Amino acid sequence: MTERQLDAFVKRLTLKEKASLMSGRDFWQTKPLPDKGVWPLRLSDGPHGLRKEDLKNAKENGGHSVKATCFPTAAALACSWDEELAEQVGAAIAEECRSHGVGVLLGPGVNIKRSPLGGRNFEYFSEDPLAAGKMGAAMIRGIQKRGVGASLKHFAVNNQETLRMTISAEVDERALREIYLKPFEIAVKEGKPATVMCSYNRINGVYASQNKMLLTDILRREWGFEGLVMSDWGAVDDRAAGVAAGLDLEMPYSGGATDEDVVRAVQEGRLSEQALDAAVKNVLRLVAAYAHKPRTPYHQAAHRSLAEKACEKSAVLLKNDGILPLEKQSNLAVIGALAAGTGRYQGGGSSVVNAHAPMGFTGAMAQRGWAYINYAPGYRTEHTRPDAELEEQAVRYARTAQTVVYFMGLTDLYESEGFDRTHMRLPENQTHLLEKLAEANPNLVVVLAGGSPMEVPWLDQVRAVLYTVLGGEGLGEATYRLLFGEACPSGKLSETWPLRLEDNPSARYFPMGPRVVTYNESIYVGYRYYDKAGQAVRFPFGYGLSYTRFVYRDLHVDTGKNGELLVKVRLANVGDRAGDEIVQIYAGCPHSSVHRPVRVLVGFARVSLKPGEERQVEISVPRDRLAFYDPVQHRFVVEAGQYEICAGASSRDLPLRKAVLVSGEAVMPLYAQSADGPYGAFSDNRFSDAAFYGVHSRPPQNNALPHPGEYDRNTPLRQMNESKLARMLASAARVMTRKTLHFSPHAQVNQKVAHAMVGDLPFRNIQRNAWFLLNVKQAGRVLDLCNRPNKK
Repeated sequence: MTERQLDAFVKRLTLKEKASLMSGRDFWQTKPLPDKGVWPLRLSDGPHGLRKEDLKNAKENGGHSVKATCFPTAAALACSWDEELAEQVGAAIAEECRSHGVGVLLGPGVNIKRSPLGGRNFEYFSEDPLAAGKMGAAMIRGIQKRGVGASLKHFAVNNQETLRMTISAEVDERALREIYLKPFEIAVKEGKPATVMCSYNRINGVYASQNKMLLTDILRREWGFEGLVMSDWGAVDDRAAGVAAGLDLEMPYSGGATDEDVVRAVQEGRLSEQALDAAVKNVLRLVAAYAHKPRTPYHQAAHRSLAEKACEKSAVLLKNDGILPLEKQSNLAVIGALAAGTGRYQGGGSSVVNAHAPMGFTGAMAQRGWAYINYAPGYRTEHTRPDAELEEQAVRYARTAQTVVYFMGLTDLYESEGFDRTHMRLPENQTHLLEKLAEANPNLVVVLAGGSPMEVPWLDQVRAVLYTVLGGEGLGEATYRLLFGEACPSGKLSETWPLRLEDNPSARYFPMGPRVVTYNESIYVGYRYYDKAGQAVRFPFGYGLSYTRFVYRDLHVDTGKNGELLVKVRLANVGDRAGDEIVQIYAGCPHSSVHRPVRVLVGFARVSLKPGEERQVEISVPRDRLAFYDPVQHRFVVEAGQYEICAGASSRDLPLRKAVLVSGEAVMPLYAQSADGPYGAFSDNRFSDAAFYGVHSRPPQNNALPHPGEYDRNTPLRQMNESKLARMLASAARVMTRKTLHFSPHAQVNQKVAHAMVGDLPFRNIQRNAWFLLNVKQAGRVLDLCNRPNKK
């Protein structure tokens, strides 16, 4: 359909038909107009595998959904630093979408990992905007090359699960643009996603679903986005205001009430029909591009092989004193419940995949022909209390073994969509057993699973640590190959591991609430903070060991025609194994007039080398990667001056450095943004409110808990506890949610998620989620009753 034909088609639609096209038909499909040839479009969860709900399938590995390949989560895939691999994974997931009639996959997510405690961190790539944006763009390209639309999410500043549907993320303009919007900008410009999904939360007081600055001014006008903007499921506050701001599609169906809101807003002149028509056209373009396509089969074995390869390339060797790789010895003790069954290969939440054939380490051993496996579970995953009987068996096996391989990590009880972690520690029963194993056998190797950094005070008690992150259904086979030297570890951390939670820059300001969370640390997220503060860390950003050794030589930096820097470095594999190295390029401006991190990542490349091979690696650094955002001029600026270009293996292993003069602008910042200002130097994470509000555009907001008489449609249910009626509503909602929620195969996890999610549910969603029981007026009367003072 040409644009002229599309204009003519939209003109023939009634106002009611236009409004109906802009909201869901049900939970997963858009509304059709069959008499006008408009098909429904099916959307399904991702982002590390297809989760298409289907009640015909058994409840396995996370709910009523079709069988699909579970690839490593974004937290794992990011540790590969391999854009080509991310593109291959995206293409494979799209092939599975096509086989099941899915037109749009809800992913990838590129939100920044502000805190290690973020419950959904495993779905996101990195603490660094460039790393997150590049990996996200690559995955989008792979998805869309196979004829499926990608949905880039969650736009924007969605960095916590606590109060995620109502919290206002108070973030200064510079941090917003340099840190939190930058990965979206990269992914939009380089990946060109079919859709962008807005987040639940407010940004500086305005809901993302009705934030014109984000959805229109920045996304469309500045970045040139031409696709469709959809809401996260249940994220819409004011539908008409959303359309006016640039929201095209509300998901899911909400009983038709919001369609009526749109019609009424146009009739009353509060919403222009021009804005409505623009949104309808975006919906129709998306439907035309991705709906009703022929179903095509996919090669399951090939996808499983890719999942194994992706896990293998993503695993990070955190410590090794020479004990790895292991010999294939019979006198090996395998300890830990996470070694058996499926292991821990994915996180909990709406991204849970009903995997085809997940396999843990002991399964891989059996498949490889190990006739006898000296295995003991040692602990239970469904709770955290030590079990004396299980521990005794594990220690007995450890005493008689030559080497102990101990599998430990975070369980679904610790990280999932719906709630944030409260600490960085591992389950008590696992660390309790580790102490006993270390006493019983000095040859202790740890295989660690989890989607976020963990405190590892026991590191000196073990000889090696292999971090598999959440490696997908190929976890068991990939771990086997890595431990026994059939593959060489090559993953590098995409986020810093602090020594302890208290060291993290957001530790004092996460998750806050009940109304707002302040981003006092501004641009100093992850290594940007640790390096400037001179803070010791457990493992730096970009860190990872190998079974071989690489040497960096001869750094050269030239300037290209468009002002980009052409960085060249010679890399040699001086070990006796083939391996991959991730070459990382950082840039700093030590004499800047504005406050800045010591250095930031500006380029990277994954390089494969045979033993003894040497190669020149060339990485182009576009000029705009040297820029900072000037909140006075409201634009990115490249400051003239001397920059230091560094090359190496991590943010703190940079053997090659070169000073380069860069032409640009002279900058005279305000004191708050200057190198001598409050963010110019610091030694800890006490970022004062005075400093923050010196750079933030909004004054301090009311952050007090509401009381009866103050409850409104956006008040979360857990903040309405003073009302008996509200408590009854929350209790009923929890019962219903537990019955329908399939975020994990473990009932206690679903119960925990249900309790947290219902507590954070704003009152408006009571009516939206139960539109068949309450209409808008009835919901309003219920809210009035909740606001009445309790009788003594």
